Amino acid sequence: MSERGKETREDREARESRERERRVNESARPRIRLDVPRAPRRRVLPEYDPDAFGRLSERIARFLGTGRFIVWMTVIIIMWVVWNVTVPDSLRFDEYPFIFLTLALSLQASYAAPLILLAQNRQDDRDKVNLEQDRKQNERSIADTEFLSREVAALRQNLGEVATRDWIRSELQDLLRELDERGRPVEEGAGRGEHRPGEGGPDRG
Repeated sequence: MSERGKETREDREARESRERERRVNESARPRIRLDVPRAPRRRVLPEYDPDAFGRLSERIARFLGTGRFIVWMTVIIIMWVVWNVTVPDSLRFDEYPFIFLTLALSLQASYAAPLILLAQNRQDDRDKVNLEQDRKQNERSIADTEFLSREVAALRQNLGEVATRDWIRSELQDLLRELDERGRPVEEGAGRGEHRPGEGGPDRG
């Protein structure tokens, strides 16, 4: 009885030690479950929608490439220069040589160039997709054309073996002509009174 109690106590201690090790392992490395979505990671940089930003860049690039933008920019520059030349010194905010205007135009150009490049890249991606679709469509069209060509060739080959109306008519005409040629000597012999052997003649008795 003591041995059983001793074995039971040893088994219980071993089980408890295994349970402690399991808890330590679980606390040190959490268990990964496949049925639970992974928690999103925190990012230092702000998140944005690339498609929305790309569409915005395309709109800006389209506007920069229009005559309206050139007209508005020319009007603003003229007003800027006229204001800073004609108004009193106390109201001028960018005196000659217009350093602030140069900085603004440089800043506009530095932002416009990447936006235009981004719009061009998106257009290139769309062109690649369209070219790939056109290539697949051309391949399907070529395959369909080859299939139809084989079918037409097979139909022509089969039609060559089919009796057409003209061929039947010519054959019937040849048969009628041959029958006419065979019937003419018989009719001529009957008109002359000639009898072939075996045919009935006048009775002599």
